[in-house]
Formats: sequence, C-alpha cells, structure tokens
Amino acid sequence: MSRKSVVRILVLAAAMGLSLACLSLTPSAGGGEFQMARIRNDQGGPVSIEGRVNYTNAYFTMGVAQPLVILEDQAGFVDRNDSFLMPPESQTMAQITSDFYQPPFTYSVALPIEPQGTLRDVDQDGRQDTGVQVFAVAYWTNTWGDPFLEQRDLGGGGWSTAYASTRTSTEAATRDEIIGGTLLVYAPDDRQGFPSGFGEDRLLFTADDPIVGLPQGYTVVNLDSDPFTFDRSREQHIDLIEGEFSALNDFSGMSYTEAFDAMVDLFRREYAFTDYKNIDWDAMSAEFRPRFEEAERNRDSEAYQRALRDFTWAIPDGHIGASVTFSLDQETIEGGLGMAIRELDNGSIVVNYLVEDGPADDAGIALRAEILEIGGEPINEVVSNNIPLNSPFSTEHVRRLEQLRYATRFPIGMDVEVTYRNPGERQSTTVTLTAEDIQEDFEFSDLAPDLTGAELPVEYAILESGYGYVAIYSFSDNELLTAQLWERAMQIFNQMGVPGVIIDMRQNSGGSGFLADQMAAFFSNEELPLGNMGYYAEDINDFFFDPEEEDYFYPPAASLQYHGPVAVLVGPACASACEFFSYDMTLQDRATIVGQYPTAGLGGSVDIFLMPEYEYVQLTIGRAVGPDGDIHIEGVGVVPDVRVPVTEETLFSEGDPILEAAIDYLNTITR
Repeated sequence: MSRKSVVRILVLAAAMGLSLACLSLTPSAGGGEFQMARIRNDQGGPVSIEGRVNYTNAYFTMGVAQPLVILEDQAGFVDRNDSFLMPPESQTMAQITSDFYQPPFTYSVALPIEPQGTLRDVDQDGRQDTGVQVFAVAYWTNTWGDPFLEQRDLGGGGWSTAYASTRTSTEAATRDEIIGGTLLVYAPDDRQGFPSGFGEDRLLFTADDPIVGLPQGYTVVNLDSDPFTFDRSREQHIDLIEGEFSALNDFSGMSYTEAFDAMVDLFRREYAFTDYKNIDWDAMSAEFRPRFEEAERNRDSEAYQRALRDFTWAIPDGHIGASVTFSLDQETIEGGLGMAIRELDNGSIVVNYLVEDGPADDAGIALRAEILEIGGEPINEVVSNNIPLNSPFSTEHVRRLEQLRYATRFPIGMDVEVTYRNPGERQSTTVTLTAEDIQEDFEFSDLAPDLTGAELPVEYAILESGYGYVAIYSFSDNELLTAQLWERAMQIFNQMGVPGVIIDMRQNSGGSGFLADQMAAFFSNEELPLGNMGYYAEDINDFFFDPEEEDYFYPPAASLQYHGPVAVLVGPACASACEFFSYDMTLQDRATIVGQYPTAGLGGSVDIFLMPEYEYVQLTIGRAVGPDGDIHIEGVGVVPDVRVPVTEETLFSEGDPILEAAIDYLNTITR
C-alpha cells in the first residue's frame, strides 16, 4: 500500500543461524575488487519466503478488497525517485495463506528463478556494472485496473514506508530513508557488489557505503546488524510489522491519571490543529486532570468515562471522539415528542416532521408550526444550550443542526411544556407533552436520513432532464467495487453523451482520501496538484509537509474522462474524504457546488489510540492544506457556489430542491 496514503514499515523477525563462508576477493565488472560477503546458512540461496503481517491499526482493512503481498522493486529508493513505478513484470505476488481480516495474517511467496526487477549498480566504485535487483517484501492493495499495481494503486510511485520488510525514518531530515529491516537481493552473476553497512552518513546506497561481493542468485540482507548479515537459507521467514507511525498507541495498561497524562502529551504533540483552534493544552490538563485523579481514587469507572468523554467534547473537531460517548446518558434522549424541528433562514424554528398520533400531533401541533418555547425557555436558548451526544463538531452550522435535532429528545415519561404557534394563527398555545419511546422523528432529523444501509458505494442513473446523476455514498466501502462502479458510470455518461453530470455527495461520511482524489481525477486530463498533508515530526518538534508527498490527480484513460459541465451537491453530512472530493472539484472551477449548507469541515486524517477499560479515542493527526499551503477544509467546509435557501418553500417541497437547483444551473449553461 502506498506510503502516500498509510505509512507502513516492517522489521526482520527471525534470527538466522550462523554458517560463515570463507572470505575471498571478487573483481567487479569495472575492474575493482572487494571482499565477498560473509554468508550465513549458504544453502544456495532462498527459494521461498513466508511470514506474518500483524496490524493493530483500526483502519488497516477499511475498503480493502484485493490485499497483496509482493516483492517490491526498490529501484525507486536506490534512485531516491518518489515517482518510480515498479514494472508489472517485477511484481512477484505472494499467496495470503490465512484470513486477512484476522490479524496476524500469513503469506508465502515462491521466488522466480530469474526475477524481472530493475537492475541498479550499487557498488559505489564509480564505474557502470550490471548491478543487482533489490526487493523488499511489502503489503499493498489493488484497486484500479488489472491485477498488477499501477500508478494510482502506487499512490504516484516510490517505495513503501511501512508494512514492508524495510524500516524507514520518520524524522523530517531523513524522511522515508531506509534505516533497517530486510532486503532481498538478486545478483545475476558473482561479480556484483552490495553495501555491508550504512557508512558514516547512516544512509543506504550512498558513496560512503562499505561494499562486499555477493554470490550469484538470491541473498537476504539483514540491515539491523552491523555489519549487515547475509543469509542464503533456502526457506526464509520474514514477518511484517506495522512500525511506530502506524501501530496503535496503547495506554490501556496505565492508571486513569497516567493514561490521561499520556493522552494529553499525545494531543499536545500530534494534534493537527492546536494553533488553528487556539487550544491551550496546559489549561485543558488543569481542567480535566482532577476529574481523572478523583475517578482513580474512588475507582469510579463511570466518572472516568465521563471525564474522558467531556475532554474530547472540549475540542472543536468533528474527527475527535471517544468510544464511550454513546454508552453514557442514552436514557436522556430515548424519548421523543413526536416532532422534528428546523431553523429557517429568517431565524424562526418550525416543525418540519410530525409522527402521526404522536404526542405533538395529539396535542394539536401542526406541521409548519413555529416553536417558541420548550420547558419555559425561549427556543433559541434551548437550542444553543443543548449539547448533542454526538459532539464535538468542527463547524457551527453542523453544531446548530445537531442541537436542533437533540432539542426535542428527553427521558421517556418526562413531561415537557411546549409553546407554539400554528400556521395562520396569531396567538401562541402552550401544551404539556409526555416524551414517548419514539425514534421516527429522531431518525428523520438525521443529517443523512435516507440511507438504508443497502446502498452500493456508487449508484448512477440518467435523469429525465438528460443529465447524468451519480451518488457516491462512501469512500470506505469495498474500494475495488467502488472504482469499478465509478468507471462504469463514467463510461455510460460518455457513451450516451450526457450534456452534464450531477454528483450527489450529501450522504457520504468519508473514508479514503486518496480514493476520493483519484475519483475526482476522472474530470481532469492533467496531473493537477491538490495539496498536502502534514504530520508531527519529533526531530523538528513541528508539523512537517514533505514536498515529495504532495497529492496529485492521476487521470484515467482518456476514454474515461468526462469533460462536460458538472454540479456537485453537498450538505452537512458530507465529511472528511467526501469534502476532499468536493474540494478537488472546485479546482480550476471544474464544478459548481450546490447546497443549503457547507460540508462538515473535517479537514485532516485520523488515528486511534487505546485508553484504560479498552475505550478508544480518535484524534486528528494529519493537517490537510490546499495547493497554496493554507488550511482549506477544517472548520470551514466546502461552501456552495449556488446556495439553496432554507425557507418553508424548500423545507416542505415535495421534490428535491437542491437537485432541482443543480438542474436549473446546468440548464443555464447547456441550453
């Protein structure tokens, strides 16, 4: 899998037995001489490799349909070429020999007699020799095209930096340099040299490398010993591991207070938007640490869980959350009044849904009634003071919509006084409603209310207007299926010559940002820069944006590109990767954004760590920026170019006013 989507590393797991060959000198093709490598277990060279791949990262299997373990051609690293695309003929594929979805899974690869990797001269003698083929064992996923990895699968090219048999640096100064692990080297003859150490600069394949000669055939090189260890056992065992960047941070064995301190330290260093959101971690620690201390003294699990939840709620970021959130206070929202409410652009709050024979309906509250008070408090205060259980949020418009949703939820059996004014009436009326076990109104007010769970990740049709319509429901579903459906939609739209395309992103909660980018690339014919993602680097104690890892469009074949006008429908349920897709479509004014609200404003990548009592916490560790280097989504979202007003006319329309607005827009430029 590409280092540009998920960082992955792997270290050597098996110790090798020692069987030293005699030392000798071998001439290089250019006339130089070097000692032959000391060989352990010289059985003529490896014929097979097997091993395990363990993962703790919660997102490792997300969307994966075709997991692969392959011999990865390392010519890209030798050349320091981030755009190197390993040739398909070099991609020797392993068999996955256990359940991929149950870690650790196992693999086995039979080595070809003559591999088809890229030869590189690495003996540093200044003369051109035949060179060797250098491989790592690496995990990838295949999404696009044939069974071999192409540019889009490879994230643009380069080499793996985790879940591979090489361990790479995470420091900014030496980012992605190989610093340990295992390589498989194939020498076409016995006249080729290879490094036996990193040299004084601690870098591999550089001028100061000490060089030894290799026998013809395969040799496994352990980079974690000094000097390197060379092994030619017939059967090799190499385990892949996650590495520091990808592995789960586990604080579950600590006390409540120790885990809190570790959590705050993690947020202090790695949270992506500390300055942007003006978060004072010292103040946060001073506020919440006493609650963790008290919970620890009293051995009070619930107090600990509430403190953990409230800590995450204090960070205004919709990507932040704790698994404990929805196990607390559920009884406070189990009851409903049989109505949902929405706020119009003019500030009034009206009933936009009634449950037939529910408390509100039975009491005479009508659809479109204006709600004035709940519980004797003005409705605006009730809404503003409400803390939804699905907190926190990155944007105020999403917070407000969720506050409206939760404002009519109460414990079952609770009596609630409601003051309202029905349509056409001048006088207000106050009634007492009893909250009942009703979920219908709560489900209606969900920001993505129409999903059934049975949707395909991509669904498409030709509308009566003649425009192509495609809804992308997820970037976290089966990626192979998603890509195939997307390509099929583009083929159909091009074959039928649709005059415009409408892309509905309103019910997409995100997933793979790279997949989102490359699906948006179907509307471009150039490798357009999209922006970058910065991560904390310990050696500089700051966020580092690697210029070699900037995201780009990698357009598909010309026959799959669509070049007509495009409208993208957005809403507050469009989050994370959904927003990256929508933003991509705004570049070079490629599409027009249509909606009533901006997207959710979740502009980063996430990680998960484990707290005591196996509570998981998610934090934002990647800071996404646009091509200009500025934060472009977090806290803002993708804002509609064509804004559909929230009025009684649109709120109670029998059709889809946002889709209709998109059709009207396309009509203005195509007819």
